[in-house]
Amino acid sequence: MSGWSTSDSTGGDVPGTAGRTVFLLAHTGRPAAVRSAQRVVQGLLRSGIGVRILRAEAADLPVPLPESVEVVDSRPGVVDGCELLVVLGGDGTLLRGAEFARASGVPMLGVNLGRVGFLAEAERDDLDKVVDRVVTRAYEVEERMTLDVLVREDGRVVHTDWALNEASVEKAARERMLEVVIEVDGRPVSGFGCDGVVCATPTGSTAYAFSAGGPVVWPEVEALLMVPISAHALFAKPLVASPSSVLAVEVQPKTQHGVLWCDGRRTVPLPAGARVEVRRGGVPVRLARLHHANFTDRLVAKFALPVAGWRGAPR
Repeated sequence: MSGWSTSDSTGGDVPGTAGRTVFLLAHTGRPAAVRSAQRVVQGLLRSGIGVRILRAEAADLPVPLPESVEVVDSRPGVVDGCELLVVLGGDGTLLRGAEFARASGVPMLGVNLGRVGFLAEAERDDLDKVVDRVVTRAYEVEERMTLDVLVREDGRVVHTDWALNEASVEKAARERMLEVVIEVDGRPVSGFGCDGVVCATPTGSTAYAFSAGGPVVWPEVEALLMVPISAHALFAKPLVASPSSVLAVEVQPKTQHGVLWCDGRRTVPLPAGARVEVRRGGVPVRLARLHHANFTDRLVAKFALPVAGWRGAPR
């Protein structure tokens, strides 16, 4: 696809689209993502909806861009004033989009160009449908729980962060285990050597926590998960706590240092003796949904689960 064509047989703007702007975020390092981004931009502009895009990503699109595309630098509040954030990419790009969505309160609509893409609402083949739904505002918005994370050293808060999927405390060196004590609501639960501990939301239950052996939790269930990773202990089971609980992981004073990862994107070192506290986040991430797909159906589709022979409940 080369060049830009935004005209069609209808002659331009769709009624009710004037003044509307959509922010587009894409993993433009992939040729398929560049083609998908151009297709979405053309569809939105053809319907009279403005498009805002980051300068670094605009540089990967065919030039010159249509004048109605607003090219901006990455900065706080860059999504403010947009009605929707459309993200094209895999899980990493969608989590990057979640950072923009949370900061602005703008709903995020993900189109999966990667593999699993549990946060995505549509697939690459649905691009035209996605544009149509955005133009007609035929989508609903749901809120997903987040985590607020803080790190203490000697009782002082030295770092704060957040996560949509998970906050994980991990060992920093491959050759040695990390010695930790885990805590729920101010009471110790167990101590052990491990590769790490994942604290996750229901949204993150199908991400890192799932890989570590944690349970799959339906998104509408409000809960906090704590999942040990390769723990050397008789009791190292995944824990599911109240959404009002406070989870904590203490790195023991006489162990090696560790590292905190939030959504696999932001990291901070944890010296021996550091304490990580995780609680329900004060600011959710808003996701745009195009249809009422049951989470069970989404789970089966994403993991290609075998359901042949199912006859359904008696009627």
